[in-house]
Amino acid sequence: AQLVESGGGLVQPGESLRLSCAASGFPFSSYGVSWFRQAPGKSREFVAGISSTDGSTNYADSVKGRFTISRDNAKNTMYLQMSSLKPEDTAVYFCHAARSIFAYWGQGTQVTVSS
Repeated sequence: AQLVESGGGLVQPGESLRLSCAASGFPFSSYGVSWFRQAPGKSREFVAGISSTDGSTNYADSVKGRFTISRDNAKNTMYLQMSSLKPEDTAVYFCHAARSIFAYWGQGTQVTVSS
């Protein structure tokens, strides 16, 4: 089983970026999926999640209204659309998939927001 993130990079404040996470080796559509991030010197924190059943989503307060999580089960891929980026969004972003006792993490992709 594997999760591979892509789409990170360096952007200026106020700009947008879309992260992707491609899954393989497990039944992606039956897993709840989420994005987490970890800034230097800080613990990993939840950013956004989307369920496997009804597609309901939830977000950390810090990104609500700016970030949108989505999934395409036909492509075994999840996304994080990030808008109005702020310097405090700078972090390594990780995708995560979980179902029952099974859980997988991606390797992370760096997002840097700086002028």
